[in-house]
Amino acid sequence: MSSQNGTLLSIKDLRTYFETEDGTVRAVDGISFDLKRGETLGIVGESGSGKSVTNLSVIRLIPSPPGKIVSGEVLFHGQDILSLPDDEVRKIRGKRISMIFQDPMTSLNPFMRISRQLMEITQLHLGHTREQAYEHAVKMLETVGIPDARSRVDAYPHEFSGGMRQRVMIAMALSCEPELLIADEPTTALDVTIQAQILELIKNLKRETGTSVILITHDLGVVAGMTDDIIVMYAGKVFEQAPTRELFERPGNPYTKGLLKSVPDPAHEEGTELYQIPGLPPDVAHLPPEQCPFAERCYRAEEICKKEFPPFVQLNEEHFSLCHFAEEVYDESRGGAQTAGSHIDPNGLPLQGGGGR
Repeated sequence: MSSQNGTLLSIKDLRTYFETEDGTVRAVDGISFDLKRGETLGIVGESGSGKSVTNLSVIRLIPSPPGKIVSGEVLFHGQDILSLPDDEVRKIRGKRISMIFQDPMTSLNPFMRISRQLMEITQLHLGHTREQAYEHAVKMLETVGIPDARSRVDAYPHEFSGGMRQRVMIAMALSCEPELLIADEPTTALDVTIQAQILELIKNLKRETGTSVILITHDLGVVAGMTDDIIVMYAGKVFEQAPTRELFERPGNPYTKGLLKSVPDPAHEEGTELYQIPGLPPDVAHLPPEQCPFAERCYRAEEICKKEFPPFVQLNEEHFSLCHFAEEVYDESRGGAQTAGSHIDPNGLPLQGGGGR
């Protein structure tokens, strides 16, 4: 399958639910998308939109209980990961699909030296001897820009700065040269300069190795210049899907327009109030199935939005939007969307001061 159309990963109607005291939380509720070899896909949305749960589902790391992958397919090279035995999934996870988790301080074992944590991966997946694994660990730290790597490889995580710990996480994720790298909020809690360095590092490594990347973030500014396509998620669903430049220039969903408008613009005059989408994300355990999940917060909402779930409208060959008024919003965006994201460099990273960086 993947050899015929270049598709590395294909997710079809994925649903992951959590059983809680308040009811069933539909964290991921019927999403579908494809990722081609060598491409970078950005998944954006507010906290709680289902971004991380989607990708934890891909590598079968949903805690059960309370979580459960209810239905769907996760096709990697045409093989459904969700139907594989646990031992087969473990052979894929960490070797062919790797993930950079949000917080390196909680993802790294504070009681183990960096060298030991890097060595475990290659000893397990590549069959390295202890000596081979140690030399590979030093090499990976050098690859991700850790200065004087050989003398620092035996340090503990607390002896590294936040940016260096994130580089260690990237080194761990890339140790087995995976075909797919999932980066979950890789720049969270890092200062502006370090964030830019981490994003540039991922971009360069992807270019050198040909690894496909899924970049998860709440910040549209981060994915500008980093991704080929973007998926916008809200309430466990795909609200918009388009090539990156197309989405920035002509968003076809009111939620996407709100996210773009919320990115800080350093060109604004001092004292200009920062735009924010009104209201709060919905309680996905108690969403009325017959209405649009964004209806209560949407500037474009009409009576139909509260009575009928919106269709997934195709705006052009590669652009889709979950909205009753997708075509109207798309047409409205023809001249105004670039203004909303004009301070974001389409060929690189967000300009200084923008995008929560």
